[in-house]
Amino acid sequence: MAAAVLKSEIADKASVKVVEAFVAMRRFLSANAQVFQRLETIEYKLLENDQKFDQVFAKLEEKTLKPKQGIFFDGQIFDAYEFICDLIKSATSRIILIDNYVDESVLTMLDKRNSGTTAAIYTQKISKQLALDIAKHDAQYPAIPVKTLTKSHDRFLIIDERIYHVGASIKDLGKKWFAVMKMEEEDANNLISRL
Repeated sequence: MAAAVLKSEIADKASVKVVEAFVAMRRFLSANAQVFQRLETIEYKLLENDQKFDQVFAKLEEKTLKPKQGIFFDGQIFDAYEFICDLIKSATSRIILIDNYVDESVLTMLDKRNSGTTAAIYTQKISKQLALDIAKHDAQYPAIPVKTLTKSHDRFLIIDERIYHVGASIKDLGKKWFAVMKMEEEDANNLISRL
């Protein structure tokens, strides 16, 4: 504005330089519009990810995120026991255990379930000792039906609609290496329909 009012050679040169600066700035902005748009998109995505990280950290602090699978090594008896017990405690409606080697310790673990949650066991053979353990258990605690099933080699733990493939018998957790793997929900429905 001062260059327009003043009438001198320096004022005229300053006025031209100001106009050139604005033209150069406009060219720069139009030439790099995509870069600025990408930066804005990146900034938006970073804000979204920050919110997601905040949610994950909040859940971790609440300790409500439960692992869905894991590998346990020999000697990790308590860790494996706690993992399976946490799965049992997470059930809200039903628990089905398919395991060919069951003893009274399995009944004790299943008693950790929430009230109103049913439990059932399918095993290859009900020995006299197991039948006695079941009878004594059911006389004091909510009954756990135990049925024979000779068609299964592997062990499965069904918690509500979730199914876990368990590499070791529940009674032998942590004695040797084994894994617990969460399977697809449709696998649970297919398996239950065959029981």
